[in-house]
Amino acid sequence: MRSLPLADPGTPPTSGPWPLLGWLARKQAGPLTAAVLLGIVTFACQAVLPWLTGRAVDGGLTHGFGPDLFHAVTGLVALGLVSAAASAIGHRFDVTCWMRAAFTSSELVGRTAARSGHAITAELPTGEVVSAVANDSLRIGEMYANAGRFVGSLVAYAVVAVLMLRVSVPLGLVVVLGLPTVAAVLGLLVKPLQRKQAAQREASGRLTTLGADTVSGLRILRGIGGEHVFTARYREQSQKVRAAGVEVAGTQSWLDGLQVLLPGAFVVALVWLGAHLALTGTVTPGQLVSTYGFAAFLAWPVQNATMMLQAATRAHVGAAKVVAVLRVVPASGARPASAAAPAPGVALVDETSGVRVDAGRVVGLVSADPDESAAIATRMGRFDDEAEATTPVLLGGVALADLPKEEVRRRIVVAEATPHLFSGPLVDELDVRGVADRTHVSHALTLADAHDVLESLPGGLDGELTERGRSLSGGQRQRVALARALLTDPEFLVLVEPTSAVDAHTEARIAARLADARRGRSTLVVSASPVVLEHVDEVQLVEDGRLVARGRHDDLLAGAAGADVADRYGRIVGRQLDEERTAAAGGAERTGGAS
Repeated sequence: MRSLPLADPGTPPTSGPWPLLGWLARKQAGPLTAAVLLGIVTFACQAVLPWLTGRAVDGGLTHGFGPDLFHAVTGLVALGLVSAAASAIGHRFDVTCWMRAAFTSSELVGRTAARSGHAITAELPTGEVVSAVANDSLRIGEMYANAGRFVGSLVAYAVVAVLMLRVSVPLGLVVVLGLPTVAAVLGLLVKPLQRKQAAQREASGRLTTLGADTVSGLRILRGIGGEHVFTARYREQSQKVRAAGVEVAGTQSWLDGLQVLLPGAFVVALVWLGAHLALTGTVTPGQLVSTYGFAAFLAWPVQNATMMLQAATRAHVGAAKVVAVLRVVPASGARPASAAAPAPGVALVDETSGVRVDAGRVVGLVSADPDESAAIATRMGRFDDEAEATTPVLLGGVALADLPKEEVRRRIVVAEATPHLFSGPLVDELDVRGVADRTHVSHALTLADAHDVLESLPGGLDGELTERGRSLSGGQRQRVALARALLTDPEFLVLVEPTSAVDAHTEARIAARLADARRGRSTLVVSASPVVLEHVDEVQLVEDGRLVARGRHDDLLAGAAGADVADRYGRIVGRQLDEERTAAAGGAERTGGAS
């Protein structure tokens, strides 16, 4: 287990749950083989113990404390020691197989989720993905933890059958025919149990999704008075999960009860027959003792076989859910790269709109429709290869979809308008690539004017951010996200509305620092704020999805691109300026009222 997590979990088959389970077995062939061999040794020793006990009894009754009894007792001690050692070491391998299979499944799901982008949430509920890691992967591992004991039980059954046939053919036939009959009766309940477990798993996944949606949207629900409706839906779904769980428990109780009753009846029948044979002199007293020992021991292999059936059933259900996740086709990077990456110093161009970011230029992107300019910026991050086919983006004349995705992610960073923060220490949240020192982290916070965040978090850079940065204001979250983007230090940095949630004074400081920090570095800033635009090297104006003008902010206002363009551009940035002034006036009014 020291090798976990795996550096590369591999490429699993996704044709179905059984191929996945077989692939996981092959991935850990060494530990699984060791677990099976040790299980065989453990149960084979246990199976021989009743036979040696009978030999000891007969030897003692016939010859007293002689060599026969001594040899039998010595054999019992040796078998006990070997069985104990094999069981202890085998348990370690059982756990190793469990953890390797479980963690490999979890890694595969995590890797798929990381690579899939928005495609995974488009195809599967969030709860399904979470449950695949939290529950299904552990169920898969459980099957491999039982594999050694299961195979060992089968071998032990064969050993007991042979020994019983040597003692008495009737007793041997009871073992050979009776035990499979018991296992077959128990196996009849496995299929209904599997069906009911699958139904419970479906209901539980929907409940997880509904709960996550309700909690994340609770603020909105309260605002529209809908929290009671959604909590009622959650309560209704939880009752469905409870009902499904009761169905599973009912079938499981029958299985558990029969697991005790049938082997017990088998023991009674075998001992009864053995006692009658002993009375007729067909078997010796020692062989009768062996018969009882075999009968009592065989309840253990039956129990192990039943546990394996249950584990395999749960693993099959879990593997089906994991396969559903693994089948998700990533939104980008699914196909292999077909072109070499161009050298640094090239331009990034959106072919559809004509927007381009030349090497070393800080460009502002303006549109009357903020969603339009944001869509152009987002395309430059190559988040969707399907969309890339109709709206290609070129890096140095090469389509992003043809480049290695890792190369695109390294060279182009897009920070979208709605920042998403993660829980954990602030320094880890900022240094997402794990290469910056604390000096660089502090410098990025200064550029984003986010040093007040250090004061609001006990522990400063080591302070813990809550989930999604709930403890921060909207402006603080935006500035932390900006510092995070700056810290990646990419060749192309694309920022979508990076100052929309801050006041005018803060925006002016950020705009000046950002322009100075990225001067000579390829940067695209989507913003209609004149406070930002007056610091960029060039402004590009987009209308109806097409580039219509480009130039410096002051030149566009002055009519360098034409009077009509100046009028339309002025209305866009003027409207933005009016909105900022209104927001500032409102803030000042509230401050004055408070004092």
